[in-house]
Amino acid sequence: MYILLILLSSLLSFLPSKERDGLCNQINKSYQAGEKVRYTIYYNVIGLYVNAGKAEFSIKSSTWNNTPAYTFTLNGRSNSKYDWIFKVRDKYESVVDAKTLLPYQFTRHINEGSFHKKQEVLFDQKNNTATSETGVFNTADCTFDVISAIYAARNINYEKCQINDKINLSFFIDDTLYPSYFKFLGRSEITTQYGRFKVIKLAPLLEKGSMFDGGEKMIVWVTDDENHIPVRIETPIIVGSIKVDLDGYENIRHPLTSLMEVVE
Repeated sequence: MYILLILLSSLLSFLPSKERDGLCNQINKSYQAGEKVRYTIYYNVIGLYVNAGKAEFSIKSSTWNNTPAYTFTLNGRSNSKYDWIFKVRDKYESVVDAKTLLPYQFTRHINEGSFHKKQEVLFDQKNNTATSETGVFNTADCTFDVISAIYAARNINYEKCQINDKINLSFFIDDTLYPSYFKFLGRSEITTQYGRFKVIKLAPLLEKGSMFDGGEKMIVWVTDDENHIPVRIETPIIVGSIKVDLDGYENIRHPLTSLMEVVE
């Protein structure tokens, strides 16, 4: 399910570089405690899409050192039909300040086949450091983990973006600070397994690696309404392609006005 983390971290869309200083001053207007959003992950090879797994994002109110906070949780699991090949039960969690939306703590519980690992990162946003089991690392102003960044991105005002604007961000994972960018590709409509949506279209920059060719081949669509919920991600990989589709939600903060038609 590590591919799920890579794909969903690609939803990290922030303000254009000319407005990057405003990133630290976001106010949450897009989500609320109790929200749950669910996805199906498909793997496509030789034109056949296979249901490879499920993912669920959820939000609850919490505290950190007596300060109001949110806890964001992502649970990912492989399709039980294929557990005999490679069983995945992963959990990612981020605790963020309810006002600044910046993370205090990020944890990963990885259970993939015979591999099991727990990782924890503590963020010091004042001193720009992140502490893991292996040491203390320098970060940047407004550094996010991959989960908190997804939720922070949902509060961006895309009305300020123009076609092909590069949208910058910094996030910390695996003891490394990653600067990256996305391109704002405008607005369109898309039909998913759930329904037909008005969407905002984004293209992240991917580094070339064992899974991806690199470049701007991944496309991400988020709802063109006040919720800014991702409804689809598509990307080619070295062998085949991956698609992540919205398949359900509950307790969202605003009406899903971007939903034009529900697929029966």
